[in-house]
Amino acid sequence: MLDEAHAAGVLGEGGRGTCSHFGLKNNKDIDLTMGTFSKSFASLGGFVAGERQVIDYIKYNSQAFRFSASMAPACVGAVRASLRIIRREPERVERLRKIAMEMRDGLKSQGFKLIESITPILPVIIGDDMGTFRFWRRLMDEGVFANAVISPGVPQGMQLIRLSLIATYKQEHMDKILEAFKKVGKEFGLI
Repeated sequence: MLDEAHAAGVLGEGGRGTCSHFGLKNNKDIDLTMGTFSKSFASLGGFVAGERQVIDYIKYNSQAFRFSASMAPACVGAVRASLRIIRREPERVERLRKIAMEMRDGLKSQGFKLIESITPILPVIIGDDMGTFRFWRRLMDEGVFANAVISPGVPQGMQLIRLSLIATYKQEHMDKILEAFKKVGKEFGLI
């Protein structure tokens, strides 16, 4: 099973995902591909793709699926529009990669500890639940939205701020984010 949650729309040729990123032309070894629409596609919901027999089994035997509802038409429309934009404007995928690299390098050079990744979702380690919430709140005060991720979502000591970047950031946006992290990081004694 391949989880494309952080790869669909951002990795590989034209944002085609993990297989494309690693140059796999034939992905017959992958039985199921799953992902979310809440990241690259700015919507809600997700997908699981595979052979019809397997998908039918999941549909008819999954407790969670039995009580779920269809996606709202507006959410489906957002996903479809996102896919059209990604296909029509592949330069956005490349721009996002550059933004992610610049932001990752900027945070590391300030002294932050990041979980290594190649996606535009930057996990910045804070280290404890309450500290992570306080850091998140201070970032909000500085005008930067990010997500706090605490235990049990991550192991103890690995609580983090998840910074999700977008292709439309301008240099002034990146500068503001880096400055806010620097200010708050110093206040908290993390850098």
